[in-house]
Amino acid sequence: MTLWRWLADLVLVTHAAYVLFVVGGLALIVIGWIRGWDWTRGRMFRLLHLVAIGLVMLEAWLGINCPLTILENFLRLQAGAAAYEDNFIGHWLRLLIFYAAPEWIFTLIYTAFTALVILTWLAYPPRRKLR
Repeated sequence: MTLWRWLADLVLVTHAAYVLFVVGGLALIVIGWIRGWDWTRGRMFRLLHLVAIGLVMLEAWLGINCPLTILENFLRLQAGAAAYEDNFIGHWLRLLIFYAAPEWIFTLIYTAFTALVILTWLAYPPRRKLR
């Protein structure tokens, strides 16, 4: 495996972690709200979470391709591979992250998800200092 391909796989793993933070973060916030977990009200965690989904929504609204996808494709091409050449980890991570649908569907999903994050922010606000 070349360095370029290894770097492309690293970007893919980073991309998957970002998606997990956005989706899993909201799930943890809601579960924390129900279970009374103080850490899910942490201001820094909540702010980073809001900014993370806000960036995704902004990219969708502006029609900008995700910088992580662009970087990964560039690195794969530098490795002499086609973008998204299959390997075990890359294959499964791509199936989890990327799927085909019209762009407006993604924009709608990202906007609705951002609205849900804002709603949880308002209904279950973060605290400056945790107990």
